[in-house]
Amino acid sequence: MCKKNKTNKTTLKFVLLSVISILIFIVSFFLGRYKVTLTDGINAQERLIILNIRLPRILCAALIGAALSAAGACFQGIFRNPMVSPDLLGASTGAGFGAALAILSGGSYFSITLSSFSFGLAAVFLAMLVSRASKINRVLALVLSGIMVSSLFSSGTSLIKLVADSESQLPAITYWLMGSLASTKIKDLCFAGSIIAAGLIPLILFRWKINILTLSEAEAKSLGVETDRLRMLVILCATLITSASVSVSGVIGWVGLVIPHFCRIIFGYDNKHLIPSSMIMGSGFLMFVDNIGRTLASSEIPLGILTSFVGAPVFLYLLIGGVSVREN
Repeated sequence: MCKKNKTNKTTLKFVLLSVISILIFIVSFFLGRYKVTLTDGINAQERLIILNIRLPRILCAALIGAALSAAGACFQGIFRNPMVSPDLLGASTGAGFGAALAILSGGSYFSITLSSFSFGLAAVFLAMLVSRASKINRVLALVLSGIMVSSLFSSGTSLIKLVADSESQLPAITYWLMGSLASTKIKDLCFAGSIIAAGLIPLILFRWKINILTLSEAEAKSLGVETDRLRMLVILCATLITSASVSVSGVIGWVGLVIPHFCRIIFGYDNKHLIPSSMIMGSGFLMFVDNIGRTLASSEIPLGILTSFVGAPVFLYLLIGGVSVREN
């Protein structure tokens, strides 16, 4: 009876969270520089704005919010560390370097996206290669390798900014690194959506196994689970969705770090519920932040700035209060 009540409460929480995200999704279509109302019906110009500008942007915000939150929850689970974020292994800094390099080379919008995605993957694979060559603990070596690779690509990005043209290239690089969905098109949604789906589906299907990775190596192996193979699979999928997200939106911090903590408070530590709830909450959160970014001021505020303003104080509160900030 107690288990049934717990299941009903969890279901109710999921329903409420989903309803809130759906409401944010619907309201997002009516927010922006050009007002859209339903009083006199939707004219041709409003339809064009909704389908070609707002729909891709809103869907991308929902998709990227879900992807970064799921990646954060997975990384925190496999590394048994609540302070971990999706850019732990250098995916974001690698993607930022790739975008900066493409902008410096005068590449097209799609080539910037493709370069960003490729270097995001390359950064993580480099970290994995270095960790495999190390003789220390595999997990610790992977974390340290990620820090090293992040520093390396961050320095590379700084060098590119130093030599970039201050009139055109440098502002473009700086704005991209702050994160924005202002230039999102349907093709961006298709590119990122297909890769994110390819990464999210395995994470959702194997989410219950990620719980096993929170145990010690000996306990996990006693249950018949190949921890190294499973960990690499999770890292690969999380890297795919992180790199795809950053390649389209730029660097958006804190989403993958803070959202899983909120979901642990509401749904607990079981990844069976944590990963789907993180996806739903992250989706609604990034849509909400994007709405603020495009309506709060006369010029659009980059998403990376807003997520930092929201995420940092909230995380500080959780950290000081000791709520949800403990090892799995």
